[in-house]
Amino acid sequence: MDITKPLIALLAIVNPIGVVPFFIHFTQGLNPMQRRRTARVAAFSAFVTIAVSALAGLKIIGFFGISLASFEVGGGTLLLISSLQMLNAKPAESRGDTVQEGDDKIDAGDSIAIVPLTIPLLTGPAAISTVVIYAEKTRHWWELGVLVGYGVVIGVAVWLAFSAADRIARVLGRTGINVMTRLMGLILAALAVEIMADGFTKLFPVLAATTLH
Repeated sequence: MDITKPLIALLAIVNPIGVVPFFIHFTQGLNPMQRRRTARVAAFSAFVTIAVSALAGLKIIGFFGISLASFEVGGGTLLLISSLQMLNAKPAESRGDTVQEGDDKIDAGDSIAIVPLTIPLLTGPAAISTVVIYAEKTRHWWELGVLVGYGVVIGVAVWLAFSAADRIARVLGRTGINVMTRLMGLILAALAVEIMADGFTKLFPVLAATTLH
């Protein structure tokens, strides 16, 4: 397994900077201490989601009797859809009902940090699918540990982006955030095609034979 590809894919999907405008919107009614707590909870939740997907994701899909090849094709399709949304400067996991969910600030930001910031804006189905797919490719325990470690990297990236949300928004502006989202969407599209191709060759071995000639 190329241990750098999962991190590249996850950074492109999670795209913390692209979610900064949503963090600012959902936390605009909170005081500075509450916003810092929301950033910490979102970062930790993102790490937990990735770690659980890496350690137990394969067991979960096995329980439902889903083949990994089918999961790769399905996950790759989700990645491709996410990349198309990002190329249109939308968050990779955006959903229409997130604004209504985020407007409820009764718990001072904790529930906002988990829904909608962590799920689905940061680590939705595409991110989970990616971790599960790469977890299957691991051959040693340390490679699985690397995947969990990438969860730490993602969590730190989320915390740094959200902690500097106001400064990032001022420096990049809406246009700058859109440009970065589109660039990461392009990278994600290429990774999605690669994952889908791997799944298709497992489902239809004749395709692999064809590519050799």
